[in-house]
Amino acid sequence: MINKIKTLISFAFVLFSASAFSQTTDAPMEMADGMRQSGKIYVVVAVLCIIFTGIVTYLIILDRKINKLEKEIKNK
Repeated sequence: MINKIKTLISFAFVLFSASAFSQTTDAPMEMADGMRQSGKIYVVVAVLCIIFTGIVTYLIILDRKINKLEKEIKNK
């Protein structure tokens, strides 16, 4: 299970780093600046973190349930 979590985390880092390199423009981002000035960007980041944490938690719980069922099937 630990290996699966490590794989998931490393996949997330690769995914995020690939998207960061694709945004290399010199044009100013007016929407991001406006959201940062009004403080809304922090709300967006917080909501994304909550959603990501919920998905990861759900996957961990699902993995535990599947492992438990596999052990029950194996013992019968």
